Amino acid sequence: MRLDLKDFPTAGVPDALHDVMARLATVGAQIALRIARGGIDDLDLSGAVGTNSDGDGQKALDVIADDAFRQILTGSAVRFFASEEQETAIETNPEGRFALAIDPLDGSSNINANVAIGTIFAIYPAEATPEASFLRPGTDLVAGGYIIYGPQTVFVVTFGDGVQQYVLDPLTGAFTLTKTRVQVPPQSTEFAINASNYRHWSAPVRAYIDDCVAGDEGPREQNFNMRWVASLVAETHRILSRGGVFLYPRDDRKGYDKGRLRYLYECAPIAFVITQAGGGATDGADPILPKVPAGLHQRTPFIFGSIEKVARITAYHDLPDHETSALFGKRGLFRS
Repeated sequence: MRLDLKDFPTAGVPDALHDVMARLATVGAQIALRIARGGIDDLDLSGAVGTNSDGDGQKALDVIADDAFRQILTGSAVRFFASEEQETAIETNPEGRFALAIDPLDGSSNINANVAIGTIFAIYPAEATPEASFLRPGTDLVAGGYIIYGPQTVFVVTFGDGVQQYVLDPLTGAFTLTKTRVQVPPQSTEFAINASNYRHWSAPVRAYIDDCVAGDEGPREQNFNMRWVASLVAETHRILSRGGVFLYPRDDRKGYDKGRLRYLYECAPIAFVITQAGGGATDGADPILPKVPAGLHQRTPFIFGSIEKVARITAYHDLPDHETSALFGKRGLFRS
């Protein structure tokens, strides 16, 4: 698989890291083809095959993708491999320079609905142990990005100096550079959140969404559109393309009090991409990249998108409780 990383406008990216990217791209192209031929010559890619290390249901393609990425990275410059599908990290090359964490197939619940799904990856310098390599702030990332499998298969990556985008050419089988400096549009009238959980949200999140839903008759004085794909990669790619904001906050349901998305291989690399593209990424109140996970599968609240919108949501969280409650008491627009 050809991936023209030599065209990336950043000096000093080591050849070993180029090789890792090319290996990821190779499997990405294979997965894209497998998805495209799902149901023709394959098993049911959306079929349940068990649960992963954190108790979430696994689809067949989750396991297929995890195996494919682990196998192709064995013997590469990746020393430690951590995956959503594995309880612990695996040493793939004792001499490797990097530690790679991956969500092999994000949004797998959407497979049989033909909705965009993807792969998310984060790469850190390798230390002596998996714990030292992975349990560190996202500000230590040397590379991060995702592959989205949709109408186009797109590889998006940052090495800490801007974001570039490659598109898989179905005629040649190569990923071709199409954008060298991706930027999050600063203005948008879209927000993404699962509104069915409204009753469980904190007052600041409800107040922000109420203001959006109030439209041109509310304090924002403009109309908004709501989006929710249930695929983090799809939400990210839309925000990179059109701007807006994504919210997956903590709420009062059991198991959601610390958020739901995983820090290491979902939130940190997406936040790295978004901030390198001029956007913002927080846990609702504080920037998310400086956070340090306590475990490979630690969850966190996650809010990201156009920087002005992320800052506004942070401001709602900064209000004193009595002021937020007063604001909230005047809204509640999802209630009858």
